[in-house]
Amino acid sequence: MGNMKDVLAKQGQAAREAARFLAVASTKLKNQALMAMADSLEARQQEIITANREDMEAGSRSGLSDALLDRLALNETRIKNMADGLREIAALPDPVGEVLSMTKRPNGLDVGRIRTPIGVIGIIYESRPNVTADAAGLCLKSGNAILLRGGEEALNSNRCIAAVIAKAAQECGIPQGAIQLVDSEDREAALLMMKMHDYLDVLIPRGGKGLKRAVQENASVPVIMTGMGNCHVYVDEYADLAKALPIVHNAKVQRPSVCNAAETLLVHRAVADKFLPPMLSDLAEAGVEIRGCEKTREIVKEVLAANEADWDQEYLDLVIAVKVVDSLQEAIDHINRHGTGHSEAIVSENYTNVRRFMANVDAAAVYANASTRFTDGNEFGFGAEMGISTQKLHARGPMGLKELTTVKYLIYGDGQIRE
Repeated sequence: MGNMKDVLAKQGQAAREAARFLAVASTKLKNQALMAMADSLEARQQEIITANREDMEAGSRSGLSDALLDRLALNETRIKNMADGLREIAALPDPVGEVLSMTKRPNGLDVGRIRTPIGVIGIIYESRPNVTADAAGLCLKSGNAILLRGGEEALNSNRCIAAVIAKAAQECGIPQGAIQLVDSEDREAALLMMKMHDYLDVLIPRGGKGLKRAVQENASVPVIMTGMGNCHVYVDEYADLAKALPIVHNAKVQRPSVCNAAETLLVHRAVADKFLPPMLSDLAEAGVEIRGCEKTREIVKEVLAANEADWDQEYLDLVIAVKVVDSLQEAIDHINRHGTGHSEAIVSENYTNVRRFMANVDAAAVYANASTRFTDGNEFGFGAEMGISTQKLHARGPMGLKELTTVKYLIYGDGQIRE
């Protein structure tokens, strides 16, 4: 533990020094590094796939679910997507130095407000090794140094990816401390990061309930909480049911292991008899286990009984909870009681109901007539994301470049003194 504390202190100091360099680095240099990182990922993809195979084999032996193995898996397509994500970040406007306002005071002072990097960002994340490249790329472009701590299940993959992109960036002139991996399987390393207030300006955890609880109980570093997605799709009494079926299917089935996948389906009782049989048949054919309320089970006999815990569950798997509700207000109340503030959707052709749902549901992203699966930095045009913030201070929703900056006030005078 003592040795790891010393290692992290050295990494933190190197990150601090790198952050000072990055804060004033030119956009040209940062973009050159991002393009080199992307090219290097593709050029060395076989090394990355080999390292990932070790993680996949270890994960299979340890009993990781198919959904978690899917989150862990890398192939040529996913590596190309990682590289393309870095290129898209390079193509985005540099937020650093953007003038947000400039006003002249009565005393002649010009008071300006500009975007500046946060400094040193720590991220603790689980399973998905693509986060290593996404997070490093976003931090580099926004002028921040990053300390990465991935899950033990992806350690070989993260080691390889971090080494590849850090080397490419350094060859372009980026300091060694700008992109660093906390190379440890010891969970104590994550706990130590939560207390690195001398080095980290903010910590971003991406993971499930266990990680969230550990951060809440232990962190002395400012935190932006991301991740957990107990997402709902509500099919209103005025829904176009032909539109609702593929929306629900996509939200649950397309990639069930991610945080923007739907975990609960709410259906208005006026359309439940007509909608639930074909919808649940469709989901069952896709291999989804369905757990329903009493009314749902009256309509479709094969459905398993849901219990109270199901309404709060982030399955991250081919499982869905289904509840029939009596009104739009009941749906809103259910979501605000059991949701995690991530992504929620209504399917309805009634303008008033859509407006009411979107105004009253408390979540980072609220959809009308679309799948929750779109809550993603790339889909929102950010190039990539650090995570989906489910809290309200500093950042909310997909965290792109602008969310990784803070502000600085610049005051220009000509000899003014305060009377």
